[in-house]
Amino acid sequence: MSDRVLLVDDDRAVREALGQTLELAGLRPVLAGSFIEAKDHIGRDFAGIVVSDIRMPGRDGFHLLEHARKTDPELPVILLTGHGDVPMAVRGMSAGAFDFLEKPCNPSDFVAVVQKALKTRALVLENRALRREIRRGDAAARMLVGTSALSEQMREAARAAARSSAEVLISGPPGSGTAKMAEVIHLLSAAATRPLLKLSAATADAPMLADTFSRAEGGTIFLDEIAAMAAGAQFALIDLIDSNPGIRVIAGTYRDLEGEVQQGRFNPDLFYKLDVIRVRIPALKERPEDIPVLFRHYVAIACEQSDLPMPEITPEVIAELMAQDWPGNARSLMNAAMRFAMGLDAIGPERSRLQGAAPLGLVEQMARVERSLLIEALQRHGGNATEAAATLKLPRKTFYDKLARHGIRPETYRR
Repeated sequence: MSDRVLLVDDDRAVREALGQTLELAGLRPVLAGSFIEAKDHIGRDFAGIVVSDIRMPGRDGFHLLEHARKTDPELPVILLTGHGDVPMAVRGMSAGAFDFLEKPCNPSDFVAVVQKALKTRALVLENRALRREIRRGDAAARMLVGTSALSEQMREAARAAARSSAEVLISGPPGSGTAKMAEVIHLLSAAATRPLLKLSAATADAPMLADTFSRAEGGTIFLDEIAAMAAGAQFALIDLIDSNPGIRVIAGTYRDLEGEVQQGRFNPDLFYKLDVIRVRIPALKERPEDIPVLFRHYVAIACEQSDLPMPEITPEVIAELMAQDWPGNARSLMNAAMRFAMGLDAIGPERSRLQGAAPLGLVEQMARVERSLLIEALQRHGGNATEAAATLKLPRKTFYDKLARHGIRPETYRR
């Protein structure tokens, strides 16, 4: 969380006294005596907040509030008022001020309001950084979110598959996102401007498949849960693939397709036609360090879609998320994030009941929480182990011992 506070007051004694109060609270005040001195510190990505007196010679606190709101509407501005200036403060609140305090300020009340504003600011900046990360790079970087080594391997597998026009078999547990992976591969491929048609293999019959191929126009067809396709449709699909070489078929499955072939439930010829390039989506429990990242990503999307403010995601929330196995994978995590964003929080024991999953034991929960905190510290400091260890107040050797125990590599998180 940012700890920078731009403190603006034309009274030097008041300014320095308030600055000292902030320093004693472990914060970093930047002192300014006027609008002119303050305005150059304010930018869209200013990692802090503004505290300003209202009454100042020349351009006053209202002018500074207006300047801040124009620069960044989400930058918190706290206004300081003298005795009897409460109506002015109310005017400031209606103009978009975060809060107001009456001078002389009680130090504890002053620090509490400042810390609340800083926390709000940190959430805003975190949300923006997440959106920039989503928009940056190719479709794999934007759509396959995660910081784990397994996630990076998954993105590379998608890029490699996209470089070919051969059929692809995507495997992953229920809820892992095989359809999204198919979309990523299509968007990265030479056929990106052509259609991507999605079809449930369980309901597909020969005429439906023929119609789909006729509409594909040199694009991509994704067949979801190919193992559920009826035998007659499987034979029809073989003929359609053979007679339409310019159309790529991507199939998704959560079942062991080779096992289905051995059990006589899936056509071996179709299996070999589809099993040219394999892409595997790992379960969330294999990459628990991705859980906080994905959860924040889904919460941000839910808030943006519903025009809701970004709620605070506390370490306690993360700890509870990390304590779950998530048998429903990304889909169930996304549903939990949507409920959280809307204030319908089902995190914790209630989620375990809803998912039918027994909570982990204390030792496993603590291990997951520790792993999450280590990863979050590395992410915050761009993979700098020294700074991450200092944040967690751990000796360097202890920090590295813990990284080794959890199989975490700092270089994975370098920017």
